[in-house]
Amino acid sequence: MTATRVVSLAPSATETLSAMGVGDRLVGVTTHCPDVASDPAVVGGWLTPDYDRVAALDPDLVCTSDALQADVRDDLRERGFRVSHDDATTLDGVLDGFVELGRAVGRPDAGERLAADARERLARIAARVDGADRPVVYCEEWSDPPMAAGNWVPDAVAAAGGRYPFADSGERSREVAREAVERADPDHVVLHVCGHGAKVDAARFRDRGWDVDAAVHVVDDAYLNRPAPTLIEGVGRLADAFHGAGTA
Repeated sequence: MTATRVVSLAPSATETLSAMGVGDRLVGVTTHCPDVASDPAVVGGWLTPDYDRVAALDPDLVCTSDALQADVRDDLRERGFRVSHDDATTLDGVLDGFVELGRAVGRPDAGERLAADARERLARIAARVDGADRPVVYCEEWSDPPMAAGNWVPDAVAAAGGRYPFADSGERSREVAREAVERADPDHVVLHVCGHGAKVDAARFRDRGWDVDAAVHVVDDAYLNRPAPTLIEGVGRLADAFHGAGTA
């Protein structure tokens, strides 16, 4: 089924649809979504959409993402909306999600091309870091309390040529103790604090007094926290930080 009127309640879906070249089909987005050329209506927040506004837009597809939006997804389906829900927790799952979203909007070719392009870019990054020492990396997606990033971030670190002892691929982000970070003795600390973009001071980590001698990098959270095409650029930025390998 081809969807021509799409409401995206997930920033990742908004970005992915735009990357597929079908952003002009978006008639509604959330306050957290990136800007798109079609200038769609805003229907509320990621977890607090206004269902009446959604209904008024008469969508033939609504997009949601993540387990945190499971209740939103279920509410929409109960109201009779056709919903495409992405619940990727790994890097491979993110790429598979491109394909599934392409199918949902009736553009399987675009979804498959986007996934293939992402795999090619990751292969180029892998070739650049091949044979290099793999530094230990701590990625923090929230700072109060400190939380070690999970989901696809362990995969992203591995793809960028690093080692990540704080969570396995697909595990949820978790609160982390000072002692655990000190014991791991990371070579690099990556701050990608959810909702803060790149507006994070490295002093957020350095001034804690933790016994960690590491290079501290600030990365816009859009490049690591969102299961969308920017995640691939995020892997490239990590490779650059760890190895000077550059992006792909």
